Amino acid sequence: MPSFAARAAAPAPGLAVALVVAATATFLSEHYDAPVMLYALLLGMALNFVTEAPRGREGIDFAAKGLMRIGVALLGFRIGWDQVSALGWGPVVMVVTLVGATILLSTLAARAMGFNPLFGFLSGGATAICGASAAMALSAALPPNPKKEQATLFTVIGVSALSTSAMVLYPLITRALGLDDHAAGVFIGATIHDVAQVVGAGYAISPDAGDTATIVKLLRVAMLLPVILVAGQISRREAGAAGTDRPPLLPWFVVAFVALVALNSLVAFPSTVADAGNTLSRWCLVTAIAAIGMKTRLGDLVQVGWKPVALMIGETALLAAMVLGWLAIAPM
Repeated sequence: MPSFAARAAAPAPGLAVALVVAATATFLSEHYDAPVMLYALLLGMALNFVTEAPRGREGIDFAAKGLMRIGVALLGFRIGWDQVSALGWGPVVMVVTLVGATILLSTLAARAMGFNPLFGFLSGGATAICGASAAMALSAALPPNPKKEQATLFTVIGVSALSTSAMVLYPLITRALGLDDHAAGVFIGATIHDVAQVVGAGYAISPDAGDTATIVKLLRVAMLLPVILVAGQISRREAGAAGTDRPPLLPWFVVAFVALVALNSLVAFPSTVADAGNTLSRWCLVTAIAAIGMKTRLGDLVQVGWKPVALMIGETALLAAMVLGWLAIAPM
């Protein structure tokens, strides 16, 4: 029987490769201004051959699953009640309504297109909440499925590409529609997927638009908590229907996430602690997506066809249209 030291060291080779990919992706993102998750995915997929070596497989599996859960738990450092209450109840009602509507309609559309409805839940949640981070958080909470990692990878690629495109196009749309800086900030914050792209697009319009967009975006990030809880209940229901052992009412990483959100709402974390938690969360998630990339063959993604692409473009366009409609009916 292997010693404890040998068992502890077994994941090291694969984990080290995933960390190197994450570091490389971070360097490229900082110097070439593109989503770090997209770089991590592409670099990881280029190293798919690493998973063929038994020495690397265990560490890559740990990075793809274990680090993902740790990173999701640490997302709680980003969310507190002050962020939700800062804009008043109008944006809160809008965000809650549109996030729920986007996920529901995405799930129905996925079923109509012949997919597992949970793919619609996953991609709709990523579109409605916070892009790649939400995709990985929801993937960790949803029931096991042979194609779940492929669906997660495709969703991360899709929301990263669409978010980058929206960062360029949406400021032009707000100008063409004649929106003032505040309304433009609400639109940017309520529609673009990833936080970094929201910040880039918002402050490209004006400081006021950037501030508003960032706060609205954080309201969407706060929706990650209830949506993860729903995903956990879906997992329990499916396990019960299949006659297998049900997962815990709340997985440990969801409990940790909820605890951090509650603590951050009651007592603000010192900036050094919050920054350290956010940084560690980002590294865990980037390393996890690099590992998922290494476990995926490019041919697997090519085989999915055009329908998932159409679904994610439709989700993005739907969210933008609903936000513009809301602003027309109830200006903020």
